[in-house]
Amino acid sequence: MDLFDQTPKKREFKKFKLKDGEVWYMENFIPLDKANGYFKTFRDQINWRQEEIKMYGKTHPVPRKTAWYGYEGFTYTYSGILCNPEPWTKELLGVKRVIESFLPDSDFNSVLLNLYRDGSDKVSWHADDEKGLGKNPLIASVSLGAKRRFDLKHKTDSEEKLQLELVPGSLVIMKGTLQHNWLHQIPVQKRILNPRINLTFRTIVS
Repeated sequence: MDLFDQTPKKREFKKFKLKDGEVWYMENFIPLDKANGYFKTFRDQINWRQEEIKMYGKTHPVPRKTAWYGYEGFTYTYSGILCNPEPWTKELLGVKRVIESFLPDSDFNSVLLNLYRDGSDKVSWHADDEKGLGKNPLIASVSLGAKRRFDLKHKTDSEEKLQLELVPGSLVIMKGTLQHNWLHQIPVQKRILNPRINLTFRTIVS
């Protein structure tokens, strides 16, 4: 646990009890100086890929770079993209273990990393509800680099929305039935010129 314990601030979740799901947010999960160090390490050492997606008969580049790391055998498919895991790095394992110390029932076996090169990169409205994630997936997302907006909306109740500004070093937990009832996105923000990396820890079930 000594990876992050130099911060003098107490780390607590702000918990949003939403209709049909839960979101927890911890702004200071990683102290800023350490978050900057992790950003540089992941930017330079992760094996980033430019995936492509087929839509309406045409092939388009995914508007961000991605990578998939985890234990051997835990593959993941989303939007028609098959991800075979690269071996954990010591830094990814370290972050994973600290998250798990806050969530005693968690046991993440994989992580999807996204590199948003600037504010033009995005992820559109979606839910992480693939069969391989199980019935009520627990997903932990760590943000590094540029601050980006994170939007959530209920699938059927237009009045139910949540918007967060994800600062570097922050942690978001999505849990309960959220993925079945809500969508989320990282929208385009053209004014943002700097890159952002996020790590989304998941548990793939057989």
